[in-house]
Amino acid sequence: VGSITTSVDVRARIISNSLFNSPCWVDPYGFERPEDFDYVAYEEFFSRYLVILTRRAIKWSKLLKGNNGIQKSLKVKRYIRKGIPNEHRALIWMIVSGAQANMEQNPGYYNKLLEGEKSDTLVEAIKTDMNRTFPDNVQFRKTADPCLQQTLYNVLVAYGHHNKTVGYCQVSFFLLQGMNFIAGYLILITKNEEESFWLLDALIGRILPDYYSPAMMGLKTDQEVLGDLVRKKVPAVAELLDRHGVMWTLIVSRWFICLFIDILPVETVLRIWDCLFYEGSKIIFRVALALIKQHQAFILEATNLPDICDKFKQITRGTFVTECHTFMQKIFTEPGSLSMATVNKLRETCRAKLVAQGSTNNI
Repeated sequence: VGSITTSVDVRARIISNSLFNSPCWVDPYGFERPEDFDYVAYEEFFSRYLVILTRRAIKWSKLLKGNNGIQKSLKVKRYIRKGIPNEHRALIWMIVSGAQANMEQNPGYYNKLLEGEKSDTLVEAIKTDMNRTFPDNVQFRKTADPCLQQTLYNVLVAYGHHNKTVGYCQVSFFLLQGMNFIAGYLILITKNEEESFWLLDALIGRILPDYYSPAMMGLKTDQEVLGDLVRKKVPAVAELLDRHGVMWTLIVSRWFICLFIDILPVETVLRIWDCLFYEGSKIIFRVALALIKQHQAFILEATNLPDICDKFKQITRGTFVTECHTFMQKIFTEPGSLSMATVNKLRETCRAKLVAQGSTNNI
């Protein structure tokens, strides 16, 4: 028992040092903390969470040393839901998303995209957006060494030429910001631009179908799907929005487009993405439903449209979302049963309705 305890203590120190050796005004990923950041509450949370992180890291190390590697299984699913240690996160994301296989099947492809002929319009659009991406992150500033702006630029240029259906310059600023943010997070975790490129491809090309096309039909469809799910699982909230004529697009678009970046705390977003890469886009609905169901009484206090919008902003803050481990447990209990088959069936219905309505306008 003594040796196990010592091992846990040592691992805890390693994790704590690796995650939290940055200045106190900057989080472990380089984001500046807001002026009203509650350091005392966060310290209380992290002291508890560090114990969980440490035990998960030991379990993951044993799993990765096994002969079977990472394969689809109930055990791997359970491990991922309980959180992937940051030291293994990039590797696990690459494997379970299929990005690793795609990268290995296309050696040199990423470099060819960077070395090939480039669209001047695409390049100019990306350069324009560079300074607007994570201005509150010290690693993306021009004064940083190394500065991650160049890495982000490379990933976006390569992806813009790889996925011409999406393109970079064809979609709205709203979507560009989402794509930039997602690519930026991938770079912060992988610290490897080619891996970030293939993970971005896994997300935009497979996990989030048709979110970033000019018509954004997949994005619009999924917002309608969420509306249907809320009607079934939290009907009082759906009735409130209907009564005030509030469209789901108005209050949850950024949840979908940015995958909760700049909406929920960084560590919580990463825990969500752990599951997103393994289980697919149904995780987005689970997160949204958990937020709404947990705060149902608070949301129902709203009496007009601005009040509703404000309530939906407020439910993404506070202890409930900061304590990421408890939050992730909630997303798998609060919404109840939600299979990918159910989501896909609702998508068919909602997409058909949107097509019938001729929904091609941008959000």
